[in-house]
Amino acid sequence: MPEQERTTMELKTVALANGMILEYAEQGDRNNAPVILLPGYTDPWQAHAPVIEHLPSSVHAIALSQRGQGGSSKPTSGYRPEDYANDLLSFMDTLDIDRAVLVGHSMSSYAAQRFAIDHPDRTLGLVLIGSFTTLRGDPVITTFRDSTVLKLTDPVDASFVRDFTGSTFSKPVPQAFLDTIVALGQQVPAHVWKMAITDLSEADHSDRLGAITAPVLLVWGDRDPLVQRAKQDALLAAIPGSRLLVYEGDGHSPHWEDPERFANDLVAFMQPLR
Repeated sequence: MPEQERTTMELKTVALANGMILEYAEQGDRNNAPVILLPGYTDPWQAHAPVIEHLPSSVHAIALSQRGQGGSSKPTSGYRPEDYANDLLSFMDTLDIDRAVLVGHSMSSYAAQRFAIDHPDRTLGLVLIGSFTTLRGDPVITTFRDSTVLKLTDPVDASFVRDFTGSTFSKPVPQAFLDTIVALGQQVPAHVWKMAITDLSEADHSDRLGAITAPVLLVWGDRDPLVQRAKQDALLAAIPGSRLLVYEGDGHSPHWEDPERFANDLVAFMQPLR
């Protein structure tokens, strides 16, 4: 069967009731429940572009730049997982989205968890990339925060952004894609870098993970330097019915390193949820 024709990606912005302006890209069949792709830490919506390129036109895909990311609002406070989750709820309400499959990478996987805990009726499924039960007290994150991130000043140095971004993957990624992520990451103010990681490192809803009722797929690269296999096992134990896909040879960003495989796994995960 010939490959389905893909629809054109549209770049848009939306104003939320709380005053946030969020940038997002959308493509696919609007008659289907969407998959909302949330990028990690300070990444923009473009962080999911390699995956979207491999999705068929039947998939209604929305890649979102959350507060602090890309062309979205960058407030001076409000970077807790519940703040991102509340933005997502408002985003879905504004666009009249009843339910969605959520794909969250790293920090955003934690916001996706929180959304699924607080709004089970709006969560069709969860795909958590490089995720964890909590990072509170994690020595790698604490050291990175205290020794590096909290010392950042504006404008954030491009070499720092490039080194940090490069540390999140093990296999090569296209240079043009990397240049885009680094350039947009450098535009993120220092206060966002600081507050996002500080709020994340203090968050812990691990005792509520058992309340997640949506199907959950964990995706993890076995060369991930930030999130160890033990954290995946802890998630498997905490979230009923969750399952794990291990991407051998990949780092913290397997959707960058193997975007076509990830897109296929995402479509397969979504198929019974429609």
